[in-house]
Amino acid sequence: MPQTGTTKLPLDGIRVLDATHIVAGPFCSMILADMGAEVIKIERPISGELARKNAPYVTNQKGESVSARFLSVNRNKKSLAIDLRDSICKKAFTNLLKETDILLDNWGPGSFARLGFDYDTLQHINPKIIYATITGYGNLPSDSPYGAWPANNLNAQAMGGWMETTGDPDRAPKQVGDNIGDSVPGVWTALAIVLALQSRHQTGKGQFVDMAMYDCMAAHMVSAMSHFEATGEITSRGGENVVNAQLTLKTSDGYVVLAGAGPSTGGEQKFKDLWNLLGRSDLMNDPRYLGIDIKGDFYFSNILPEIEIWSQHKTRTEVTTELTELGFSMGIVQNAKDLYDCPQLLSRNMFADISDTIGGTFRTIGNPINLQGCDKPSSNGPPILGLNTSEILSSIGQLTESEISHLKANNLIS
Repeated sequence: MPQTGTTKLPLDGIRVLDATHIVAGPFCSMILADMGAEVIKIERPISGELARKNAPYVTNQKGESVSARFLSVNRNKKSLAIDLRDSICKKAFTNLLKETDILLDNWGPGSFARLGFDYDTLQHINPKIIYATITGYGNLPSDSPYGAWPANNLNAQAMGGWMETTGDPDRAPKQVGDNIGDSVPGVWTALAIVLALQSRHQTGKGQFVDMAMYDCMAAHMVSAMSHFEATGEITSRGGENVVNAQLTLKTSDGYVVLAGAGPSTGGEQKFKDLWNLLGRSDLMNDPRYLGIDIKGDFYFSNILPEIEIWSQHKTRTEVTTELTELGFSMGIVQNAKDLYDCPQLLSRNMFADISDTIGGTFRTIGNPINLQGCDKPSSNGPPILGLNTSEILSSIGQLTESEISHLKANNLIS
């Protein structure tokens, strides 16, 4: 086995000013923080970023509460609560920019330009800074058709093509569960930032990283787009264009999925073994029941019902185990509790139990990046609003005690 925990995390020594809210930006900055970056979360004084007010809440015996959404995407960060419209705050922020590697923003197109910090100004302050933005449809070109449209998880999924391929064909399209429209752009932006850091290492110069949620979601429509390019057919929610078995089977305690039965993976023999297992060897005389020259409609109308006569009387684990032994690629359809208790995730250390900031602990899904030669990521809870404000403003921000006192007295910082 390779040695573990021998070097610092790869982003150790990198400073990020994280001017983001809700999910897409915080998810990105959490990845950077997990990998060792110093992430300073820029928040509004008094109220903090918007996600601090998002339900559901974790509440302690004293009645104190904190947003579960906020806890889930803000571990390992510091908090600087500052009003960037104020001149003294702008002076401190300018000093911060001089000592920062990355400015990350998802406040909306042109938000920092309106504050007096457009990219030209940022470059003048710090030629090595990387300014990354996450918007719905991108900042460039400035006259793009949808550039001014707001975006969120739902419309990113809709515009990106994900919803049209999800759900029952006889009902309206459905969103993919959870905030995929936010987290996917967050992952792509984290990758883009790391690539920009590598480019800076080569050139000595920072750059503008223009990320669009729409682009990130559309980039994953590989199968649907390639199918359309090849055949002119639009992939439907009914799955009638599916050329290999991709089935969801009902069991006695839920559902499992079956795949891995195409011609290139020995699907014909797997189906023969399946029908023998189910006591339906008579079906082997019909090549369609061996997956030969059929599409989705036959799978769903004929093969699926035959398998479910058997599977609905067995548990998810039993069906998955028996069909995996035949060579099918099986998976259990799991809910949040299943994930929480999953022995595989536990064995992979895929949970980060962090402080909930009100005296308890809160379990979050951990970072899946497993660098065997590096130290393990920290599991520090998210910051209390303004926890690091005075420290950061007096050190990197270079403000005097009287300036900080003035800002506090006027609620310009928290």
